[in-house]
Amino acid sequence: MKKVALYPADIYQVIDKSLLSENDELVLNMLYMPIIGTTAVSLYLKLHTEAKNTVVSTELTHHHLMTSMGTTLDNLKEARLKLEGIGLLKTYYHNDDINSYIYELYSPVSASEFFSHPIFNVVLYNNVGKTEYNRLLNCFKLPHLSLKDYEDITVPFDSVFKSRNYTLMELDEGDIISKNKLLLKYELDFDFDLMVSSLPKEMFNEKCLNKSMKELIINLSFLYEIDPISMADLVRASLNDKGNIDKEDLRKNTRKYYQFNNDNRLPSLLFKSQPEYLKSASGDNSRRGRIIKEFENHTPYEFLRAKYKGSKPTPRDMSILEELLQDVKLNPAVINVLIDFSLRTNNNKLVKSYIETIAGQWKRSGIETATEAMDIAEKEYKKKYNKNQNKKSRVLPSWYNKDITSEESNKEEDEEFKNFIEEFRK
Repeated sequence: MKKVALYPADIYQVIDKSLLSENDELVLNMLYMPIIGTTAVSLYLKLHTEAKNTVVSTELTHHHLMTSMGTTLDNLKEARLKLEGIGLLKTYYHNDDINSYIYELYSPVSASEFFSHPIFNVVLYNNVGKTEYNRLLNCFKLPHLSLKDYEDITVPFDSVFKSRNYTLMELDEGDIISKNKLLLKYELDFDFDLMVSSLPKEMFNEKCLNKSMKELIINLSFLYEIDPISMADLVRASLNDKGNIDKEDLRKNTRKYYQFNNDNRLPSLLFKSQPEYLKSASGDNSRRGRIIKEFENHTPYEFLRAKYKGSKPTPRDMSILEELLQDVKLNPAVINVLIDFSLRTNNNKLVKSYIETIAGQWKRSGIETATEAMDIAEKEYKKKYNKNQNKKSRVLPSWYNKDITSEESNKEEDEEFKNFIEEFRK
């Protein structure tokens, strides 16, 4: 995935492939918005408006988009990424004297597709709660009208129309506007071979692994963070007597598996990386600058997994991450600093009470960036260090301010820095 800088002067055009209906707008505002937020939905509708009557809009600048929506360029970029990730937008980029973008809009899924989707359905429930979820579900339910006492008297096609000969002509359908939807894309490469090799051949019919089944398994593995071997166990528990996977059983079993390991909670979707506008300036290749980039460019899950040497973190540590992300709502890079600092200063342990105390302090202090988190962590440690000069049981992180460390420890810190960077290069 190519990362491209965005500037106000960059131009864009919109190609509308959505054929957006009034019902689609309801789905966007009522079902998508609790997941991707108001700015992303507003951006989608704004782009749709610009190409509404012409299918392809005129060229406009991103400065126009900023002023017309009353928001910043960074917020627009974050909203655009959310639309891309959830399958509502495709972006094409051309590098020239003035950079240009093509934005292709795609239709949201229907309400019935949304409520049966293995990811959207679960995330909506988790985000809005049971009461609001049921209210939304009822808004899209068809009213039940009994036809028991009625007779179907609809006439067939050929009783109304008949065919006749006309002048010979060449039929040309041309490029007719049609409603288009996108499937979700993933960077992850699910190892189906490993999953299949973990299943008993006499029990499993490999032919059932068609395109739609693979898509379901990939969706479930992403949402519930299930590796191929664990998925094999869940698939085995979801096989029918013919060795085929029962889709509903698989969905139920994966959900129960996740809830069992996560205090009966359901997963949600979180914007993956640190927002662009909260990242440090590019080009800083100092030791501290390179470490900041690692904090900013990895999700808390990826960061913690690196600390586990690539193994899956324990459910207890995962629950701490979820609390920091969902309840405290710290930014990803800030959480990574907190994880690193906690592990370094607590003998490689994540002490929940210790983390909760620091997280609360940082949230109240308005800490949003990796740099701010590192600065406040250094100040807090310095206070404790000065109070007790002889207490050296805690190991300082490699990014800690070198002014209060001894010269003898610099070589060790350089080695620690090297190990820190290599953790994320494997």
